Amino acid sequence: MSYAGDISPEQAWQMLEQDPEAILVDVRTQAEWNYVGVPDISSLGKRTVFVEWVGFPTGGRNADFLNDLAAAGVKPGQPIAFLCRSGHRSIGSAQLATSAGLGPAYNVLDGFEGGLDENGHRGSTGWRALGLPWRQS
Repeated sequence: MSYAGDISPEQAWQMLEQDPEAILVDVRTQAEWNYVGVPDISSLGKRTVFVEWVGFPTGGRNADFLNDLAAAGVKPGQPIAFLCRSGHRSIGSAQLATSAGLGPAYNVLDGFEGGLDENGHRGSTGWRALGLPWRQS
């Protein structure tokens, strides 16, 4: 595997709670952060790191992703939980971080709002649906 593995949102929360070095990186777009909401880990004395994996509205990959992580204070050896909307973009993020010597890097399954349900809607799985702390920005 090219990254440390997949973890559930609950496992990500436990890692953030138990490991003082662990960080959460939300790789969604600025538009998603603004209109959908963001994880709130402030009760753990931590802040979520926000670095876009792809830009909005073009969908082009952020060529400065690794530089943006470094600028946000991400350092080698820190456990990193990467979170996106549904757990797909965060795989690429975890893979790239791992290849750059960061991590262990994990993909958070189902992301912030999960995949599409049988009605074509999101929100029945993921960080927010599980009742983990979040806020509207």
